[in-house]
Amino acid sequence: MALLPLVLAAAAATAPGAVDCAALRGTQGAVSVDQATMIAPGRNWLPEPGRGPYAAAPVNVGFCRIEGRIEATIGFELWLPAAWNGRLLGAGVGGDAGVFNERDMALRIAQGFATVTTDSGHKIADAHWMRNARARVDYEHRAVHLTAQAAKALLARYYGRPASRAYFLGCSGGGRQALKEMQNYPADYDGVVAGAPGPNMPLQSVRMLWFSLEQARNPGAMLSDADWALYESRVFAQCDGLDGVRDGIVENPLACRFRTATLLCRPGQGDGCLTAPKLAMIDRIIAPMPDENGRAMDGGLFPGVRTRPGPPSPLLRAMWADGVYDNPDWDAQGFRRTADLAAANRIMPELRADRTGIANFLARGHKAILYQGWQDPSTNAGPTIRYYGRLAAANGGLGRLQRSVRLFMVPGMYHCRGGPGADLFGGMGQSPASGRPESDVLWALVQWVEQGRPPDDIVAGKRDGERELFTRRLCPFPQAARHDGRGPVDRAASYSCRTDARLARLLARR
Repeated sequence: MALLPLVLAAAAATAPGAVDCAALRGTQGAVSVDQATMIAPGRNWLPEPGRGPYAAAPVNVGFCRIEGRIEATIGFELWLPAAWNGRLLGAGVGGDAGVFNERDMALRIAQGFATVTTDSGHKIADAHWMRNARARVDYEHRAVHLTAQAAKALLARYYGRPASRAYFLGCSGGGRQALKEMQNYPADYDGVVAGAPGPNMPLQSVRMLWFSLEQARNPGAMLSDADWALYESRVFAQCDGLDGVRDGIVENPLACRFRTATLLCRPGQGDGCLTAPKLAMIDRIIAPMPDENGRAMDGGLFPGVRTRPGPPSPLLRAMWADGVYDNPDWDAQGFRRTADLAAANRIMPELRADRTGIANFLARGHKAILYQGWQDPSTNAGPTIRYYGRLAAANGGLGRLQRSVRLFMVPGMYHCRGGPGADLFGGMGQSPASGRPESDVLWALVQWVEQGRPPDDIVAGKRDGERELFTRRLCPFPQAARHDGRGPVDRAASYSCRTDARLARLLARR
């Protein structure tokens, strides 16, 4: 019944357009609408293919599809449904962007949202876009902000009235975009969902590039996917039951104490172990990364967290070759952790999304939900937790912050989804999205903003195709799920959220 008032509000908001879709074509100021096309309902419509993880699901509702540009270079798409619920949703894009997030547009337009997304000011085909200073700034923060403004103006023209509320949903780079909106442009969105946001992207990038280079320089210590899988499985086998349930998931990695030395190959052993060089490398990677003088630059990795095997992401090289040095032939072997981090922060200062001054966002009554997989190998959990602790310290303490901003840690989840844990709860790109506040993080945010009901937990699911495997209760940090000792371990109803002293202590270490 919690969703009923929201559904009724959505139905009441439905109204015919004030102007024809085609009438939106043309240029007004810096915004150019190149195409404005009515899409008929019931067609299993799909846009052109080739969007990768952001490819749309089939759309069966009727809508006005707007394809446009801002300042000639910032591409955007805006989909305006015939059955509109009165709300605007911005759909974030991760990685180096350059594409549209048509997946979340398709999932959420079916729930009545007008949806908008931007390529962040460049196209993925432009391999060296970071050499363009304007493209860098648009990627850092401007494109999402300008797109929100353009979408609101076009939406108001089409429907004859403004959106009642605006929300933003993103993970990874899209989560970083959500934080930038909260920090830099608090008037754009009434609520944001920021998944795996990597608040300090440049420092995370240094870690990933440095250890990739270190392995390349020492081929005998190069860690394969199987090596990381071995480490992960052994940690989980030892620490799985610490929460009272053996289910292949470590609820709280902070409770885990694992000796990597147990992975060392014995004389004559060739399988199910690590050689001495590989063990030494894994110990280096999971420890805090040192600078050139041996001082820790970060907090290292939580137990059981694996990293991406193989070469580093092309985005990492682009940050320094194109963004910092404007030299596509830059030799990464000369990479310097401290100096090159400082250079990235100087040249692209808004890549960081760790600003704690969000008083304007809070004063407007706006809300934010952060979520993060404990086992995320790409944007690690530690920086997100530390940022949340700094947010609390800068904004009146944890109790006051939780009136407006809550963090949900997801046990056993990798980057945005995947991993052994429950990973379906309405986050970016997660399908199906239930549309219910108790199990859909976007609708939990809507309920919080519009009804003043904060999410005290969220039910996440794990599926194998169409079959649901299990559900699990996600808790607002520093709480964790505890089994009641009686109910089925594969049902969220058997768990309750309780404050975990270890998590509270971690939150205090900023």
